[in-house]
Amino acid sequence: MTAKSYVRKVRSGEDRLWRASAPALARLDVELTERCNFACRHCSVGLPAGDRAARAREWPAARWKALLSEAADLGCLVVRLTGGEPALRDDFEDIYVHARRLGLRVMLFTNAALVTPGLARLLADVPPLEAVEVSVYGLTPESSEAATGTPGSFAATRRGLSLLGERGVSFVVKGAVLPPTRGEMDGLEAWAAGLPGLAGPVSWVTLLDLHSRRDAARSAVIAGLRMEAGEFVRLARRGGEAAVDEWREFCGRDGRPRGDRLFSCLPAAASAAVDAYGRLQYCLGLRHPDTVYDLAAGSLREAVTDFLPRLRERRAAGPAYLERCGRCFLKGLCQQCPAKSWAEHGTLDTPVEYFCDVAHAQAVAAGLLERGKKAWTVSDGAARAARRNGA
Repeated sequence: MTAKSYVRKVRSGEDRLWRASAPALARLDVELTERCNFACRHCSVGLPAGDRAARAREWPAARWKALLSEAADLGCLVVRLTGGEPALRDDFEDIYVHARRLGLRVMLFTNAALVTPGLARLLADVPPLEAVEVSVYGLTPESSEAATGTPGSFAATRRGLSLLGERGVSFVVKGAVLPPTRGEMDGLEAWAAGLPGLAGPVSWVTLLDLHSRRDAARSAVIAGLRMEAGEFVRLARRGGEAAVDEWREFCGRDGRPRGDRLFSCLPAAASAAVDAYGRLQYCLGLRHPDTVYDLAAGSLREAVTDFLPRLRERRAAGPAYLERCGRCFLKGLCQQCPAKSWAEHGTLDTPVEYFCDVAHAQAVAAGLLERGKKAWTVSDGAARAARRNGA
């Protein structure tokens, strides 16, 4: 006699029951604080850990717990707790436990430097059901502290990772390609592969966003750390041509220009984000005043069922956007979006030259575009991508 399974695992969002009756909100991103114990020069968010003004404005645990309960009532299944550094808050564990009691899967983004034996034990006893995502900057104390701007950060993160591993807490490592760490990618991946508790390959932040609060000085520093488009292509190819094949596939999957559409990255009801002060946003990077909903003056239900759907219908009006982005077939490669435009220009629909340059370099490498040609001047872009994919 053979055993017969009566359980079939399916991904949420793919089952026909979900499609017939999707929840009003599937995932909620929560930025518990903008403050951080590190001072990374490339960060698009972080405020100093001791910023009293920011701390005084942050929502208390009771507000977050009420919001998480409201999200669960709307059908939310996953909450991402991020920052800044979320573990910097004294009430982090209280908020985390409340989310798990509601049955929410928790995606925790952290640098692990504040992981204590007690927090590691909590994450082991009440697992988040998603691998903890740990940012690791650098393979040596010198490169790490050059990236984080924080003495002792290397040892603190290593200590936190060890505590997670000892308790059997699953985690993944995220690196960032920065001037101090650029030559360490292979070494960091080899080191991470031997960590107990590692649940997947190292992921990399390669294309840096400018400061999401539009701090000009911070943005200038970040811009100086960005890699050039050609270097991005070279790094993507360091493991072979698989990345270039994916670029062709992205463009071939849907090479139709976006026209005047602004919001195309998230399907309706997929997710929403809330900053540390209770303001709901389309995503954590988009802080344009016209795209922010103050939850103190409304409800999460109203925000996700009325405000966000109306926002998604907003159309581009910028002449440069319509002339270039609206006619470009490289949308599968380009990171142009309202959040990037906001950080760079303070608008929702101004083309971002940096991401445009990178997308064009990718297209040239993939054989989709001649060097020096602009993608929005090509009339057969979608057909080119389809041909290169063998369609």
